[in-house]
Amino acid sequence: MFSRQEKLLLFAIAAIQFNHIVDFMIMMPLGPQLIRTFQISPQQFSFLVASYTFFAGVSGFIGSFFMDKWNRKTLLLFFFSGFTLGTLACSTSENYLSLLISRSIAGAFGGVLNSVTLAIISDNFSYEKRGTALGWTSTSFSLASIFGVPFSIFLATHYHWQSPFLFLGLMCLILFFLILKVIPNSKPPAKPSGNFFEPLKIVFNSSNLLFGLLFMMLVFLSQFSVIPFLSPSLVANTGLTEKQLPLVYLVGGILSIIAAPEIGKLTDKIGKHKVFTLGAVVSIIPFFFITHLGVTPIYITLSLTGLFFVSMGFRMIPAMALISGAPHPANRGSYMGLVSSVQSLSSAIAASLAGTIITKDAETNRLLNYGAVGYIAILFTILAILVIPKVNAYIPTKSPNTL
Repeated sequence: MFSRQEKLLLFAIAAIQFNHIVDFMIMMPLGPQLIRTFQISPQQFSFLVASYTFFAGVSGFIGSFFMDKWNRKTLLLFFFSGFTLGTLACSTSENYLSLLISRSIAGAFGGVLNSVTLAIISDNFSYEKRGTALGWTSTSFSLASIFGVPFSIFLATHYHWQSPFLFLGLMCLILFFLILKVIPNSKPPAKPSGNFFEPLKIVFNSSNLLFGLLFMMLVFLSQFSVIPFLSPSLVANTGLTEKQLPLVYLVGGILSIIAAPEIGKLTDKIGKHKVFTLGAVVSIIPFFFITHLGVTPIYITLSLTGLFFVSMGFRMIPAMALISGAPHPANRGSYMGLVSSVQSLSSAIAASLAGTIITKDAETNRLLNYGAVGYIAILFTILAILVIPKVNAYIPTKSPNTL
């Protein structure tokens, strides 16, 4: 289906996403260790997660104003360089405040990587093949779960919590040269406009694009109300030990790497809307049970977390394939920058909200009120299902300014 050059491009994009995903995901399993090491509350830990996504949202919003005016490769190299430096800064952090600042720097640059890489995929793969392409690049999440996160946990538990960030920073330095070689140069898709706020004007003039932003906001509000406290809750509430946490990501990653390509093919075959709706309904099951677990046998815990990982891909692959096709190609980079901003800010709000709701029992160390967070995630999921029919692919007969 794909040429050799297309496969190399997908490999490079997947490698970028692998490093980016591990850098973000590792904060969750490091939660119990960071809470213990820095003597911080669940809410303070949520700020470590939210700071990354908040600054990613701010940079994504700013980036949307020039995303289509620059060569995609130049933008990728710039933001990936900043992300690498931010990750290396995390490896030198000695206290809560310095780590909070370093995570903010990594988020400011890393948050834009999603929109740039998705714009590159959208530029090089037709809408009919995009679900399959995204299905293959989504295996980076699975590989991050199978290899990246467990290995990072190993480094953190056997050496120091800073070790995973040093490892990732060095990997990013190597990957920089792969980007130089494999990512194609491209002319800016849009001609410079005299109106700096043109990208916003185009979005606000299109109900389709506005509903697209609302849809992605609901998707990420639901996911990131639960995700930041997944690992801390498994350790505090279910009886899972910190050394057993890699099993959660290993099992979830293996299941996801099997499912992701098939989900991508199904997305192109029967439609983005149908596959997302099905995936969203399935995700309600782990949302409910994971947030209500008490002391649980490990095989049940791993079954539920495995379903959780697969269901997240079941939602995200069709959602991203759909949303990447909503804008005119000339405005795709700017719109995906706004999408990235909405995703990140929604994640920050959700993580902070969850951190406010969840409390820690001083005597038992259990995390309380996680079940209420689960109900919030289910509510946002249902709202996303109701909104998705309003989002549709761009019709080529229209001009860029009539989106």
